[in-house]
Amino acid sequence: MYNDLFSIGNITFHGYGLMIGIGILAAYLTAENRVKKSGLDSEHVFPLLLWGCGFGLVSAKLLYFITIFEDIKKDPSLLLNLSGGFVVYGGIFGGVAAGYVYCRIKKIGFFTYLDQIVPSISLAQGFGRLGCLLAGCCYGTPYKGPFSIVFHTSQFAPNEVSLFPSQVISSGYDFLLFLILSVIAGKNRTQGKVTAFYLIFYSIGRFLIEFYRGDLIRGSVGVLSTSQFISLFAAAAGFFLLWKTRNRINKNK
Repeated sequence: MYNDLFSIGNITFHGYGLMIGIGILAAYLTAENRVKKSGLDSEHVFPLLLWGCGFGLVSAKLLYFITIFEDIKKDPSLLLNLSGGFVVYGGIFGGVAAGYVYCRIKKIGFFTYLDQIVPSISLAQGFGRLGCLLAGCCYGTPYKGPFSIVFHTSQFAPNEVSLFPSQVISSGYDFLLFLILSVIAGKNRTQGKVTAFYLIFYSIGRFLIEFYRGDLIRGSVGVLSTSQFISLFAAAAGFFLLWKTRNRINKNK
């Protein structure tokens, strides 16, 4: 694909960064709109975005370093590479943890806000995967079927090899998940329910797409990739949270 969009002097603007920026902006605008419609104070959305993105990026990078720990032991200079290499689950957990701390400090309902914001996380992820497509990272396994992708100048994916369109499918799934969660959020009045469905749906989708990812440099746990292993616990957390919300409903009847 075409990650280098244009240059001004020595500064090159990349498609990956552009998509991340569009995703963050879209997430903010849709989350703020949803929070306003729910009757909550929308002034908290922007600080939550800053906290979530800041700590999310750091934790996504840290988890990536963990997955390549053996390589770092051989070449510690890899720690200086701060531009590429992130693990989405690290970003999700770090961002949510930062949001929890913010809500405790401001004494506002954590799940009250998270349930309205979490659909926009999927939206941002959808744009992020389009950035992966432009950059050539998160590429698929060799594949010669319909809609296969061939990279020619990628720094990450193998060039001149027909690959499974994992980034496109991941992006489409994230956009679909955004729509589904938005509908649930609009009708939901039970705290934690939307977040639970996000954890369940995203984890299932991520677990399945991992079978078609070809970038095993991200590490593995037994026969599972690192992300598949984390998906099991994320999905379990989602089902547990869903069970707790239903118990809360039954007690209030």
